[in-house]
Amino acid sequence: MAETLPVEIRQDRGKRNSRRLRKAGKTPAVLYGHGQETVSLSVSTDSIEAAVRHGSRFVELTGSVSEGAMIRELQWNTWGNEILHIDFIRASADEKVTVTLAIELRGEAPGIKEGGVVEHLLHEVELECSATAVPEKLEANINHLELDHTITLAEVKVPEGVEVLAELSTVVAQCVVPVEVSEEAAEAGEGEPEVIGRKEAEEGEE
Repeated sequence: MAETLPVEIRQDRGKRNSRRLRKAGKTPAVLYGHGQETVSLSVSTDSIEAAVRHGSRFVELTGSVSEGAMIRELQWNTWGNEILHIDFIRASADEKVTVTLAIELRGEAPGIKEGGVVEHLLHEVELECSATAVPEKLEANINHLELDHTITLAEVKVPEGVEVLAELSTVVAQCVVPVEVSEEAAEAGEGEPEVIGRKEAEEGEE
């Protein structure tokens, strides 16, 4: 069941008015999509924070606007503990949508005990599914990741009805022996880099 968010039309714009809204317990937002006009809104801060905590992506807007929408983008403050602005895009519950989701690694790779390190190569992927079936994130289990082995998108579980819009052979993570840099190479790298063309320029000035 979709989260319900009460919204109001926002007449005043600008940073000063946005700060005033937040102090009043509301968060500025915009609604766009489906070829219709963009509408400036304000949303109850408590409601949008609850929706985010629950991992909701599809919501029902009520009040001044009554329609379904996807949470397209959230703008956070520097510390990541306050939502400053929300972008909603119009959507119906059965509409197919394309979203980009984060891929998180879960577990502990056995290859680490063999001296390897886990490299997380693919951090996000595009998916297509109905608006109400968008998962919060994807998780790749690395509990079976041995040294010199990989985990591909084909091994990442996705909910039923969700299609991955990328090659399933794409490597998500791998466990490899860390590359060691010799002291000689490190010292050589600390020297002054050669400036191409400097010698010719100096000779021309004489």
